[in-house]
Amino acid sequence: MFNLPTPNIGGPELFVLEFGDIVAYFSPYTAALFAFALLFTLLVIVSRPERQMDIAFGGDAYYAKEVDPGLMRFQRFMAIACGLATLGAMATGDVFNFTLFASLVGITNIGIVAAYRNRHVLNAAFQYGIVAMLATVPLFGGAAIIAASTGTLSMWELFTDAVTVPLVAKAFLVLGVMGEGMAPFYVAKAEITRAQGAPFILMVHVSSLLLFLRVAEIVISM
Repeated sequence: MFNLPTPNIGGPELFVLEFGDIVAYFSPYTAALFAFALLFTLLVIVSRPERQMDIAFGGDAYYAKEVDPGLMRFQRFMAIACGLATLGAMATGDVFNFTLFASLVGITNIGIVAAYRNRHVLNAAFQYGIVAMLATVPLFGGAAIIAASTGTLSMWELFTDAVTVPLVAKAFLVLGVMGEGMAPFYVAKAEITRAQGAPFILMVHVSSLLLFLRVAEIVISM
């Protein structure tokens, strides 16, 4: 019954879980992304955050910054939530659910960065928050256009040759993920990486990368 339609760059299905008209599935491609996200989420759960070191420019002086345990607990919680949202985005077979998980990734990324009380970091988090809020418009707009033009949001139906997805809907999905996943708008901003708490802060970049890889599969296969 559930034969993953072609052309699908993810390959044949490995696992299928049906929830009415919503079908969560794993292909070799999505299973690899899911496994990577799961591994990094487990590392976030069990690891201890590193202490951030500052080095005086032009000399040998350096000092370690004190870490607020309360902020670290909040940052760990947001990083775990980001990992769970990323796992959902990798496994879902419904476009609308994918947009919801992508939006949750954006919200948790803001929380990871904003947990650090530094003026430059908080300013970057505020700017990113504006971008993430604006990105919800094309993200959900793309899903709405797909639903209106095809009558379905199931990837199992959208991946078939019988359904034609408008190019503007695909462009909106990609643009929305670009905003929610932070890249390329802020992936190079030094203020983001000033926040303490590796590997927590690295979850921002990991989730961004995995969202891009998943939306690329969705857009190319539709």
